[in-house]
Amino acid sequence: MQCCEKINCFEKGHICVPETKLPRIIIVGGGFAGLNLVKKLRNMPVQVVLIDKNNFHQFMPLLYQVATSGIEPDSIVFPFRKLFNNFKNVVFRMAEVTGIDSENKRLNTSIGYVYYDYLVLAGGSTTNYFGNDGFKNFGQGLKSVTDSLDIRSELLQNLEKAAVTCIKEEKEILSSIAIIGGGPAGVEMAGALAEFKKYVLPRDYPELKNIEMKIFLIEANNRLLQQMPTKLSDKTINYLSEMKVDVLLNTRTKMYDGTKITLDNGNTINAATFIWTAGVQGVTFSGLPTDAINKQNRIIVDSNSKVKSLANVFAIGDLAVMKTKEYPNGHPMVAQAAIQQGKTLATNLIKIIKDKPASSFKYHDKGSMATIGKKKAVAVINNMKFSGFLAWLIWSFIHLMTIIGVRNKLLIAINWLWNYFSYDKGDRVIIRKYSPVPEKIQVEY
Repeated sequence: MQCCEKINCFEKGHICVPETKLPRIIIVGGGFAGLNLVKKLRNMPVQVVLIDKNNFHQFMPLLYQVATSGIEPDSIVFPFRKLFNNFKNVVFRMAEVTGIDSENKRLNTSIGYVYYDYLVLAGGSTTNYFGNDGFKNFGQGLKSVTDSLDIRSELLQNLEKAAVTCIKEEKEILSSIAIIGGGPAGVEMAGALAEFKKYVLPRDYPELKNIEMKIFLIEANNRLLQQMPTKLSDKTINYLSEMKVDVLLNTRTKMYDGTKITLDNGNTINAATFIWTAGVQGVTFSGLPTDAINKQNRIIVDSNSKVKSLANVFAIGDLAVMKTKEYPNGHPMVAQAAIQQGKTLATNLIKIIKDKPASSFKYHDKGSMATIGKKKAVAVINNMKFSGFLAWLIWSFIHLMTIIGVRNKLLIAINWLWNYFSYDKGDRVIIRKYSPVPEKIQVEY
């Protein structure tokens, strides 16, 4: 196969992809949904073009461990091109999507345009700050490796500042952390930071021995981990309380100015690090019908993942909302749902190409889990409830097996074993400095 333009193919604005007589399926986004769709279409009689703004897949369930210095970022990412070495019908292009021209079946990107026969949107989700400028300007989301590195840098930079200031109040603010949102991401982040506080802080920062590193986990609802049984939610609170995490339930965060958090009950909390895990929204693109986008910025699809009012355009994963009797608000925005949607759509696309009826998507909930710290976790698997050390082993095994690449599995396993026996986190380095805008710490007396 030859390049579509052969020479100077970017001069006319066309993305250079191999010419083919096979149906072309363009997939936007290489997350869990998009990647599993690509894998399922491997060696099928179609041409697959994956477009992603990054050149790697990132294993998002372990972002919090990068943020808390548990593992290095290259342990949870895998280059697309390396993954597709033996995928003869797959083409990768790194670009950002700028719009969809459904009338001409054309996708516009930052490096040019490309025509499609079938288009699959799997761009995932992004942080939703609900229009609050304070959260957005001074806080940190947790949706990418970049976010994780920013959190790690900010946390360590704040501790370095706290180590050299002589003002006690400033030391307390700089060493305090607030996590907003009591879902799995928030709970796991709080647990990891609690272990950092217990095992790392006293050794690395003797200057802070008289200052307690305060960790707040703030949740607007009446319990943590809403998707789990109440018994496991209560167990989670007990674990976190034992680890000296301040859990605030039925509490909404109203404002944040870089140092002070204002709550809906009128109380305030001082913390220089503000991690937002309380809201996400879909990543959508211009050119989609307005009535196909819901309030969460997610794309409304039918039971076959087809986008409303558009021919041959589909959406899967976090950005898609498929309403069913069992899930009237759409399926949960978790990895398992995205993986299953990707695999089902791959089968359906081959059926559609062959003029056969597509099958409706059926979500099989395999359970959910969250780790709170070493030997502390909660899990629901096939309606069986686990907590403590057994749940932690299950969590560790499943996540280790799910990570792409033998090297990555080995790196993470070695890190976990080292941390387990040494009570140490070895990656406490500021790779690149985090520069908040505007400057956050401005304590007045």
